[in-house]
Amino acid sequence: MGITKTEIFTDEQNQLAVSLKAIAHPARIAILQHIIKANACICGDLVDELGLAQATISQHLRELKNAGLIQGTIEGVSVCYCIEPKAWALLQKQLNGFFNSYMQPKTCC
Repeated sequence: MGITKTEIFTDEQNQLAVSLKAIAHPARIAILQHIIKANACICGDLVDELGLAQATISQHLRELKNAGLIQGTIEGVSVCYCIEPKAWALLQKQLNGFFNSYMQPKTCC
């Protein structure tokens, strides 16, 4: 597969692709669900909650943070993570627009 030519796509298409790629892993979805359920910053209890190795969780958190979907703060020796509200709202708006743009045709193949 060749290199994606991101410049031929709109900023919104590229941003949506980055966000969806970041959440396109069951562990990342589980992490996001846990953070959302807690409705607070999460500081290190993901290993016990998800049953994954700390290095694996750290890798997934890094991907989510790089995509801008979560934010983290350093408190002593631990890093606490929570949903980044503006990015989350933008993703929700983009997905709603994407799914709502489909109108079921009267006939289909």
